[in-house]
Amino acid sequence: MFDTPAGPAVNAPMVHLGNRFRLLANEVDVIEPPQPLPKLPVARALWVPKPNWPVAATAWIYAGGAHHTGLSQAVTLEMLEDFAAMAGVELVVIDADTKIRHFRQELLWNDIAYGLRSGLMA
Repeated sequence: MFDTPAGPAVNAPMVHLGNRFRLLANEVDVIEPPQPLPKLPVARALWVPKPNWPVAATAWIYAGGAHHTGLSQAVTLEMLEDFAAMAGVELVVIDADTKIRHFRQELLWNDIAYGLRSGLMA
């Protein structure tokens, strides 16, 4: 067990959508917990998602975000972008600039693009 130091991080699950994989990445700020967390039997971290809790949670749900994630202060968003491009998987990012209207539109465009790609390659 260990405590995670305060600072920027990325929280990311890989989501299986049936016809493709989606890598979802949420930029977060790890914060010092207001009190010790000794009863958590795993790595301990408390974070605040960007841009804020309501927007990040809403976008997470729309994107099909999983409850098992990887939190990293070493892996950057740029690394995840490179990985997604090399692996041919969709990448959806929740960050400080996320607006739900635009996020939903991006998900729709991605569905169309991946549908066309699979139809053209089949």
